[in-house]
Amino acid sequence: MTLLALTGGIASGKSTISRILAEKGAVIVDADAIVREVQAPGSPVLAAIAAEFGPEVLRPDGSLDRPALGARVFGHPERLAALNALVHPAVREESQRRFRAALSADPGALVVYDVPLLAESRGTGEWDLVVVAHAPAELRVRRLVDHRGLSEAEARARVAAQAGDDERLALADVVIDTAGDMDATRRQVDELWDRVSRD
Repeated sequence: MTLLALTGGIASGKSTISRILAEKGAVIVDADAIVREVQAPGSPVLAAIAAEFGPEVLRPDGSLDRPALGARVFGHPERLAALNALVHPAVREESQRRFRAALSADPGALVVYDVPLLAESRGTGEWDLVVVAHAPAELRVRRLVDHRGLSEAEARARVAAQAGDDERLALADVVIDTAGDMDATRRQVDELWDRVSRD
């Protein structure tokens, strides 16, 4: 099994790269999806979040009110760190379980861990390759405003809450530049696929 970590800042094109790799046959383990699962109503993680940040971060149906929680943590590094300390261990445990399941199903699989916060969480260092989706911060802000409906201030706060580009790029074995068009991104992903398929 080849274990590849795919990371990138918000709106960097990481999900597009992940989708292309899945089309080629990679097994995708999506950290964001796991986050949503471990924060499901009734989960210990959600109970800990409500205890830390107050019942106002829960919707009437008992699910997490993500915008309410986001308003409490983005732009407040100490609160964001407290949230990460509650969530990251559970995500790491479930991710490891899925890596083992993929290996058991196909010892030759290429497993891609789609993980936005690799630089922030430090991971566990077991990656065969770290791939960073990269686009300049100003372009990512524009994408958040144009495609996700955030205000410019909200977009800048989200970008600023994550690791800086230099910190993320320092982890990279491969950088995929997503500032160009889709064809340019796809060509780079094709080259990556060829590389890992040869190994």
